[in-house]
Amino acid sequence: MIEQVTKYRRDLHRIPELELELPLTCKYITRELKKLDCTLEHPIEYAVTAFFDAGKEKTIVFRSDMDALPVTEATSCEFRSRHIGCMHACGHDGHMAMLLGFAQCLNTFYKELDHNVLLIFQPGEESPGGAHLICRTGIMEKYNAVCVFGTHLWPMIPEGVVATRKNEMMARSSEVNVKIEGKSSHIAKYKEGVDAMEVAARYLLKCYEIEKMYHPDVYRLLRFGKCECGTVRNVVASQARMEGTLRAFQDEIYWDLRKNMHHIASYLERKYDARIELEFSLGYPAVMNDPQLTNQVLAIDPDIMVLPEPEMISEDFAFYQQEVPGVFFFLGTGTGIPLHNAHFDFDEHILLKGIELYTKIVKNLKI
Repeated sequence: MIEQVTKYRRDLHRIPELELELPLTCKYITRELKKLDCTLEHPIEYAVTAFFDAGKEKTIVFRSDMDALPVTEATSCEFRSRHIGCMHACGHDGHMAMLLGFAQCLNTFYKELDHNVLLIFQPGEESPGGAHLICRTGIMEKYNAVCVFGTHLWPMIPEGVVATRKNEMMARSSEVNVKIEGKSSHIAKYKEGVDAMEVAARYLLKCYEIEKMYHPDVYRLLRFGKCECGTVRNVVASQARMEGTLRAFQDEIYWDLRKNMHHIASYLERKYDARIELEFSLGYPAVMNDPQLTNQVLAIDPDIMVLPEPEMISEDFAFYQQEVPGVFFFLGTGTGIPLHNAHFDFDEHILLKGIELYTKIVKNLKI
């Protein structure tokens, strides 16, 4: 198995593709799955699903993402990307190889199961959210899916260790843009102007104050990473632009933070005679692991590490969890090389741990 899984991973690593346009990746996965006793479909272009029909009423779903990143690879491996400026720097090549390896195992025993199994190979996880597009096709209802599982390679966890947690796993994320319009004047006569830089600074600090008012047990984040304003040192800035991110798990916390951001903007507009525009991206929902399903998985495999806290980054696996209960896992690479890094790499042996986990789940889960 390790030879086959390694081949999958390295073959796919050589042909990274972006977002929803994955013709080579789709062709490779389709070719490999055609060798197995499963029904293949393409619910959206370049996605692949494999249905292992055990003749049962209910279906368990396992998902892998497929897309790469616009990153120029800096590794020296012999299977490095053939596509300049594009790389599997987030481990999706490993996710696909793991699910293909699981399909090989599943092919030998799926008829003995108490449920059917659907494997989803999904484009567009990084952008624009391929999970949402696939869920809109009705495929989960078509196969009477009752639960869904997914895994992401994770550099900060020891090599080969599987980790998860109940409830909050990965955050809802929304990009935030703030545009402030003031009035320019010579700095010696600053009172005749409206200082957009000052308004921006006060807005940032007020937002941070509001964010800190929530209880420490409420996982949330509101931070700005970029601010641009002004032209020269002796002229009051007439405009400012701030870029940041808003993240939370519960919708009520997310919307409460957004409401407070608008309240702060209105207050500063009145006080300084400025104009403030807020813009929020839609983003992905929060990955919330079903507690009952997570408990059952932890009982099936007691070696799974329970994470003390969730991660504040986002994942479009959340869209599947809005359809059916689901559990998302991290699989440690142990390298410490961050995701989205041009040097990202891992030992393919860890993928066997993921296949072993999925095999335990599919054989022992009670639904």
